[in-house]
Amino acid sequence: MDANSGAFGTRHRNHCPYCLWSRHVDQQPGDRACGCRCAMEPIGIDVREDGEWAVIHRCTGCSVLRTNRIAGDDQELALLQLVLRPLANPPFPLDGLPVPGR
Repeated sequence: MDANSGAFGTRHRNHCPYCLWSRHVDQQPGDRACGCRCAMEPIGIDVREDGEWAVIHRCTGCSVLRTNRIAGDDQELALLQLVLRPLANPPFPLDGLPVPGR
């Protein structure tokens, strides 16, 4: 836990805990050397080998992909909406799927 915030992962967070959007400022984590500075859209969740979650961001300017660990005070509803987005909007029509037993 971070002593200042009371929640893990908040000291070096690079995204908003409410909407999960970020800004493209780093070439390497923490260097602030990227000149792009465009918004980074949260597009998914990466679940690491140890079970830890990370937000996958895509830059709206240059399309680079980055991941960032979630933090203890990230809004659970925003995280769940991000996880469920592919299930709510699948890339194929659901009405054409066969129904088992019919």
